[in-house]
Amino acid sequence: MQEYLVLKLEGPLQAWGGHTFEDRRPSELFPTRSGLLGLLAACLGIDRTDAEKQQALASSVFFAVRVDSTPVKMVDYHTVKNARKEYQGMKQNETIQTWREYLQDAKSTVCFSVAIWLTEHTVISLDELVNAVNKPIYTPFLGRRSCPITRPLFEGRICEENEHRALASFEPVGGIVYSELLDDTKPRLLIRDVPIAGRKRQFGTRLISVHAGRGGEYVS
Repeated sequence: MQEYLVLKLEGPLQAWGGHTFEDRRPSELFPTRSGLLGLLAACLGIDRTDAEKQQALASSVFFAVRVDSTPVKMVDYHTVKNARKEYQGMKQNETIQTWREYLQDAKSTVCFSVAIWLTEHTVISLDELVNAVNKPIYTPFLGRRSCPITRPLFEGRICEENEHRALASFEPVGGIVYSELLDDTKPRLLIRDVPIAGRKRQFGTRLISVHAGRGGEYVS
């Protein structure tokens, strides 16, 4: 049996970007590893410039994300200065156009459930994480500062056989689950969202297993 912390990420807008430049800011369709680490770091009070503590946190946790509502993308147009353009890399002094993607749900708020469990190399306890998400030091947000949460993050704490059963203990059940625990029988997705310590907006890749849910049960 494994102990899990389950969070609920709910808000009218969410944005979970990975590797990008300032002129195009796409969002993934589910919370990224970099975004979830940033959320936990904010709750714990870890400064974004503290690479050592950021890396220690990253080495301590695994994630599985369930899609509780099916979001659609919207694009917000901006102009910015001193920004990097796609394919050029270097900062440009002139004003450039930028398109930023957000996730929304026309019928309700965008919602994801996240199961968190500890690695064998953890330097943090689940108690500390529970306390942090219930009483965050810095304000958590859903990918970008313009995306506030609309309910408490903490959903529950549970011991279960695996991350799928842990998530299935909380409503709603049956959504697609993206898990860092690889399953050879399930499709895999390669995603570039692993933050590289000490390198701003630089990301490595990871593989995740994709589990499709139907009829209130997970296909496992």
